[in-house]
Amino acid sequence: MSAGIMTPGIKAPGTYIEEVMTKVKSKNPAEPEFHQAVQEVFESLRLVLERHPEYISEKILERIVEPERVMMFRVPWFDDQGNVQVNRGFRIEMNSAIGPYKGGLRFHPSVNLGILKFLAFEQVFKNSLTTLPMGGGKGGSDFDPKGKSDNEVMRFCQSFMTELQRHIGPDTDVPAGDIGVGGREIGYLFGQYKRIRNEFTGVLTGKGLNWGGSLIRPEATGYGCVYFAAEMLKTKKDSLEGKVCLVSGSGNVSQYTIEKLLDLGAKPVTVSDSNGVIYDPDGIDREKLAWIMELKNIKRGRVREYADRFKKALFMPTDMKLDHNPLWALKGDCAFPSATQNEINAKDAANLIANGCKLVSEGANMPSTLDATKLFLEAKVLYGPAKAANAGGVATSGLEMSQNSARLSWTREEVDDRLHKIMIAIHKNCYETAETYGTPGNLVNGANIGGFLKVANAMLDQGLV
Repeated sequence: MSAGIMTPGIKAPGTYIEEVMTKVKSKNPAEPEFHQAVQEVFESLRLVLERHPEYISEKILERIVEPERVMMFRVPWFDDQGNVQVNRGFRIEMNSAIGPYKGGLRFHPSVNLGILKFLAFEQVFKNSLTTLPMGGGKGGSDFDPKGKSDNEVMRFCQSFMTELQRHIGPDTDVPAGDIGVGGREIGYLFGQYKRIRNEFTGVLTGKGLNWGGSLIRPEATGYGCVYFAAEMLKTKKDSLEGKVCLVSGSGNVSQYTIEKLLDLGAKPVTVSDSNGVIYDPDGIDREKLAWIMELKNIKRGRVREYADRFKKALFMPTDMKLDHNPLWALKGDCAFPSATQNEINAKDAANLIANGCKLVSEGANMPSTLDATKLFLEAKVLYGPAKAANAGGVATSGLEMSQNSARLSWTREEVDDRLHKIMIAIHKNCYETAETYGTPGNLVNGANIGGFLKVANAMLDQGLV
């Protein structure tokens, strides 16, 4: 079919997209994050549908927004006082056109169907960009591990996996960690899977190093996000050396973003959590980072304690009445949003641009609202969208799957080198795809289109399934 020539009877791309978007909103009410994720991808796909009307006639968009399978189940467990607690568990198996479902489990009170559908939808395209054969999925629970004892977390994880194990497997669906699910939780989940299924297999990623895990997996999302930022700067013949960097969050992604920024000569100056923001004008060096890691990973404390330990640091408590996040109002050359979805709104984006921020590389999933994204693109900020910039985590999960399948364990240097090469390849794909479709420098279009094409073509090859 010739590029740009519409077949008679096929709707114009704009009309088709609007009709599908209307259906998405009516069929999935009260799921704003899912609507937002779909809208962002669809905006980029206008350019593709003009050249490929077969995607319209085969109704690829209607099919790609509909999960292949959704599981929702109750998770009963006993707390330490012997009381019965009940949470809700989920697994969204979104698309398996290019490989088994792959995506994290999130344990957080905010978890609901809409948030997990948005994450699963994003995961489809992110996994496609990694160059590895992985489909997209996501899951989790409204369980909050904060303030729970190890025994309570273990009892919850065992109950959760008792149901989840029916739906997953090394060639079907391979979950990983996400917010609230770290090494401790993955260990309890894996133990229960092994106990019920009587098999030791690569059904989860993010495992402990001495029982099938991969080196660099904990660091991968943060490292990959910084590698992607370095590639963006290379297109301007620039580097991260000496750049003042704003990093949000204080969990796994934030910690290793800071570590890799230090490796590349940058100066990270912020961390945050739900209670507030730490700004350290002297920069967060390796000693301070080690202190943060102990605080968050072992003591499970709050970042406000940083200001008590390091006297020059300023703590800004969270104020829900503010229409912006004070972290993004600080002066910095580069921003690494690494906390959660929609943490940068239009006001935050305007503050970053006004303060001279030249680069945004997203470590969290969809941390910028649609309005914020639009402002970054209009201001010609080097903008790495999450599905590209934070794909390092799932890429290394894919490498862990490969090692498990081969019963091998690669060295730290080998995994880091593979991760670095994957992030370079993702940036190259996004950059070149954006140029091919007439929007040079727009990595949002590059990521959305690059990720979509591989999945859509696989769906066409496999028929109406």
